[in-house]
Amino acid sequence: MSSTWVGSRGTIKDCACFNVGRDVNSLRGAIVGLGTNEQVIIEILTHRSNWQRQQICKEYKGTCGRELIDDLKGDLSGDFKNVIIALMLPPALFDAKELKRAMEGPGTNENVLIEIIASRTNQQLREIKDAYQEEYKSDLAKDITEETSGDFRRALLLLLEARRDENCQGVDERLFKTDAEALFKAGEKRLGTDEIKFIEVLCLRSPSQLHMTFDEYKLLTNKTMEDSIKSEMSGDLKKLMLSLVQCSRSTPAYFAERIYKSVKGVGTDERTLSRILVTRSEIDLLDIQDEYMKAYGKSLYATIEDETSGDYRTTLLNICEKGN
Repeated sequence: MSSTWVGSRGTIKDCACFNVGRDVNSLRGAIVGLGTNEQVIIEILTHRSNWQRQQICKEYKGTCGRELIDDLKGDLSGDFKNVIIALMLPPALFDAKELKRAMEGPGTNENVLIEIIASRTNQQLREIKDAYQEEYKSDLAKDITEETSGDFRRALLLLLEARRDENCQGVDERLFKTDAEALFKAGEKRLGTDEIKFIEVLCLRSPSQLHMTFDEYKLLTNKTMEDSIKSEMSGDLKKLMLSLVQCSRSTPAYFAERIYKSVKGVGTDERTLSRILVTRSEIDLLDIQDEYMKAYGKSLYATIEDETSGDYRTTLLNICEKGN
């Protein structure tokens, strides 16, 4: 698996005692026959890295002549099936499928587009676009163009170009002062808002550059960037711009809030909960759990215990466990 999907603060690592043949035999035994042994499936798949799961899929096809994902789909159901299949897909392909799903049918799930496109690195976005093209024989930017509009579309397409500055070291002092002044003139200083300038700065600057710009902006306006966006913008563009600000400050804190919103209120948004846990499991899920506890005074583990049930709950709890 590409190292762009692996970080030092994930909960799931390569299994040191990985034996692909043994795993394939165990999984086949858990699937065939009368009834399914869900516990075996959970235990194996939540304790292997995505790279190791891809090796299992290849070996399974060679040994059994069948696709493991197809067999899992046939035997499992509901949210449990969805999270297991999410674990089995290469990360870029999973994101591509989530984006496609968000645009299918009547209406578009803009929140999914925002979450994925605002939080991924340039390299991850390039891999997602390639996976989307290969899977659907269609251009992701073209499909987003057809499903969105206005400045929201403009910002998504700019992000998809994967041209964001990812330099974490130096900061251009003249640039952050210039950007802060330009944002002031584009928003607080005029009647109406020049959204284009906000889009350009937030979609193209590095997090460290943005931090300095936000500080300078507050000196000029006595308002935080978040407060200005809330007062100057609306709808999906506002949500996207706020997500970019959050991710520039702390991507784990952004995902902690997304998880909290997925479980609070009436009913749980299992799709969002599963997607975040799976996609961040090898990157920064430990940091997300820390931010969740800090923000909400309750562990993510305890929240999952309270808000989910059955094999689905067991799978999510395993994903959250440190040292997988």
